[in-house]
Amino acid sequence: MAAQNVEIPHLRSIEGSKQLIVHGRPFLVLGAELQNSSLTSAEHMDTVWQNLVDAHVNTVLGCVTWEMIEPVEGQFDFKELDKIILGARKHGLHLVLLWFGSYKNGISTYVPGWVKTNPNRFPRMKLRKAGGVLQTTEILSVLHEEAPKADAKAFAQLMRHLREFDQDYSTVVMVQVENESGLLGDSRDGSAAAEERFSQPVPNDLLTFLAGSWDYLHQDLKRNLVHFKAHRSPRGSWAEVFGKGPHTDELFMAYHYALYVNQVAAAGREEYPLPLYCNAWQNYAGEDSDNDFPVVVGGGGLPGDYPSGGCITSVLDIWQHFAPSVDFFTPDIYLNDHESLCSKYRHRGQPLFIPEQRRDEYGARRSWTAIGSYQAIGVSPFALDTLKPEENPYIRHFALLESVSQIVLEAQQRPGSSVGFFFDELKADGTDPSKPVTRQYGGYEITIERAFVLGKPGPGCGMVVHRGGGKFLLIGWGFQVRATSLSPTAAYTGILRFEEKVVTNKETGELKTRRVLNGDETRSGQFAIMPNEDPDYGGFPIAITIPAKTMIAELQFYSLDECEV
Repeated sequence: MAAQNVEIPHLRSIEGSKQLIVHGRPFLVLGAELQNSSLTSAEHMDTVWQNLVDAHVNTVLGCVTWEMIEPVEGQFDFKELDKIILGARKHGLHLVLLWFGSYKNGISTYVPGWVKTNPNRFPRMKLRKAGGVLQTTEILSVLHEEAPKADAKAFAQLMRHLREFDQDYSTVVMVQVENESGLLGDSRDGSAAAEERFSQPVPNDLLTFLAGSWDYLHQDLKRNLVHFKAHRSPRGSWAEVFGKGPHTDELFMAYHYALYVNQVAAAGREEYPLPLYCNAWQNYAGEDSDNDFPVVVGGGGLPGDYPSGGCITSVLDIWQHFAPSVDFFTPDIYLNDHESLCSKYRHRGQPLFIPEQRRDEYGARRSWTAIGSYQAIGVSPFALDTLKPEENPYIRHFALLESVSQIVLEAQQRPGSSVGFFFDELKADGTDPSKPVTRQYGGYEITIERAFVLGKPGPGCGMVVHRGGGKFLLIGWGFQVRATSLSPTAAYTGILRFEEKVVTNKETGELKTRRVLNGDETRSGQFAIMPNEDPDYGGFPIAITIPAKTMIAELQFYSLDECEV
């Protein structure tokens, strides 16, 4: 048994959000989620650990499957998991374990064989097909007692073992409960049990919550509650209270999924209260879409095309209220508008974490917005373990974030003091898909825009941290910053000082000046340039733009007032 005075990883409240605390200090997750089944084999992971360390990853997200730890009911085996934890610990990496229990990507494929082969004890959901045909699925029903009871028992055993094996080390810092829960293939379970439950009166606890919390509900949920809001005292079946349609079906599924997952999470939390979260496969259609792919590619559109009932924003309030044993809920962002979802998932002040995102440069750039503007606990591209080092775009992003992590975490404790941003490649026709970013700090309006070059402008990303008055810390590459004084009598705003910095102590975030910048690096005082590593000179024979070096700089603006006499 581990010592009881050890401070286990936990969430600590900061103004407007929460931070992850590991070994008593705020911790920024620079994550890598593995391919689905990679973490089931210590032997396989021995070929992976060092590549992740070299990529400046500090946290690995990988599965622990129900079938792996309880192949025979009541007989638990953690030998392989222990080897994996020891492997991570040896390489100085932390783990976020993903509990593939009842649900993985909306399907129950990782449950043990003794669950799969006993549908009488563990009933399945049914999909409603044309002509009234019901199709049996490999998805456990959320409406029967045995499945959540068995899942909760297994999850509790896992968390108890983690406490006994790892509490002294905090290798494991968080646990994801299930994975992308929800029903695929239909907006609602069509089984006889589900039809009966759907026709019964809507539970009073749900009605009371929606009515009493109306002013605080997510706008995406309110849009689907028009029928509910039109009735002064709604009572009756789900269709009578909320109207007929797929979004009522989704609400029905979300309520029951939340209760199911909460039962599992509560059992684990009682054994070892690590931070717990759930993730959601997103709807790829509508206002949050940010891609040119057909909706069907991402499984978006309507509930059932994506897992109906999962913790997406249109039912996020339901999950937050009816699954209180889960600390927060997260978006998997692949084809959606990144910044829009970051903003929406900060609902009710919950922290932001992105457990899955794209592993390409497009995805890597967006990490800065999540971390710099939305106080994200961290980000984690999916399947980073299968990229060769020379193909991994996250290496330089994570290397820079690793070096300034304490600066970033300190800024997050002062909400609004930093802004993250990205500038994508120009479109084929030369148009710019990325807009400049403007903010007001310390009596100045600053503008952050793509870096100036004589040739073709390149992509960029980073964050700007306000350090009081006209002083700012610039982190990243491919952008420039200019300012205008907000004083009505200001006649001139200029750059007082621009210094390239280097981190001398990662633990404290201490910086020292490496070079004092001016001249070409400020376009003769017009703006401070944070260049790309390989800026395009456009064939101009004079190299007036320097390549990026430390990618950290401190900038101070000043202004001159000329009062009317």
